[in-house]
Amino acid sequence: MPLSHKRSVRVGRLIQQTVSKIVREIRDLDFGLVTVMGVKVSDDLLSCRIYYSVFGSSEDKKKIDIVLKKNNKKIRYQLAVRLNLRRTPEIVFIYDDTNENADKVFSLLKKIEEEK
Repeated sequence: MPLSHKRSVRVGRLIQQTVSKIVREIRDLDFGLVTVMGVKVSDDLLSCRIYYSVFGSSEDKKKIDIVLKKNNKKIRYQLAVRLNLRRTPEIVFIYDDTNENADKVFSLLKKIEEEK
């Protein structure tokens, strides 16, 4: 079965779009820019990991992490209201530092190229 036809992948895309909208509506997140990078849903659709990235200072990242964890139940409730799923999965927010790591690698490669 192709991966795109797997139900957990389709539900994950739908959750990603919906959580992105919900996060924009949270009033406590008026600092930094939060982007939902991806969602990994378990095959039984009972749990999901939401990977997010923050454009801002390290202090903004800490504040946003606290706000997301504080509003976890509210976000899950809004997800249940907006999606028509039999069960709404448990949500875990995980900070995604892939962009920061990629920037470090590119800067190192640029330094190596300049030294040549």
